[in-house]
Amino acid sequence: MSLLERLRSRLGQTRSKLSDGVAGLFKGGRPLDANLLTELEELLYTADLGPVAGEIVEEIGRLHKRGEVRGETDVRAALRSMLLDRLPRAQEEIDPRSAEGPFVILVVGVNGSGKTTSIAKLAHRFDERGLRVLVGACDTYRAAASDQLHIWAERSGVEIVKKGEGADPAAVAFEAVETAEVLGYDLCILDTAGRLHTQKNLMEELRKIRRAVDKRLPGAPHEVWLVMDATNGQNAVQQAKLFGEAVDLTGLVVAKLDGTARAGAIFTISDELGLPVRYVGTGESKELLEVFEPAAFVDAIVGD
Repeated sequence: MSLLERLRSRLGQTRSKLSDGVAGLFKGGRPLDANLLTELEELLYTADLGPVAGEIVEEIGRLHKRGEVRGETDVRAALRSMLLDRLPRAQEEIDPRSAEGPFVILVVGVNGSGKTTSIAKLAHRFDERGLRVLVGACDTYRAAASDQLHIWAERSGVEIVKKGEGADPAAVAFEAVETAEVLGYDLCILDTAGRLHTQKNLMEELRKIRRAVDKRLPGAPHEVWLVMDATNGQNAVQQAKLFGEAVDLTGLVVAKLDGTARAGAIFTISDELGLPVRYVGTGESKELLEVFEPAAFVDAIVGD
């Protein structure tokens, strides 16, 4: 099964909203007029495209007046092109072996975003590629968090560094990176507490973790990824902005795309933040983490 086919099957709700919705607008041979454009904008908003919806429909309206967009086929083609333009170019998957010493990824996100599951999927993905992976359980506020990560790590066959509840998260991060360096691991993925983005003291702790990691391995972390819950839609944009104030984000992992019709938020997030989407989670099992490919994603939700 190709990536496009996999995405089509797992993004059914968003695909139904957009692709089937566009078909419904033109049902019965309706002409492309002002009323239809208004309904198209409403459709795009319900798929959580946010301000992008208005911009796209305005441009389609201009193209229609020039005679360049006439009916459903033209609208789909224009929609595909405009959505694709709002996503950063496809990124090559990172190569952890490119770094001197372990490649370190710091992963952040709010409670319930799918962060721990996404880390487990990342660990499994790189382990399957033959890399030695170490996970640092820096969420020491909830014993259940490190226990959950430990279970996932065992299932994926990767090692984990963790301490007891209440331990200093920065110290755990330091030890994890130190262990990865001394024992020759290729990749070290650091989990952090599921912080509410409004808690300034916890944001300061993120900065402390980053400083500790850089002290042990200058230049690390090499990547800082924010895990976002696709079902949060436009709320995720504000979360990303606030996390970006605490640490320099380098990419996004969008989880739970299979369970929402609001995957359109990806376009607003990318448009406003300029951050690449590295991976998308499309299911619960550890294999269901896809490298984000903009063209395949757009084709999967816009349809033919």
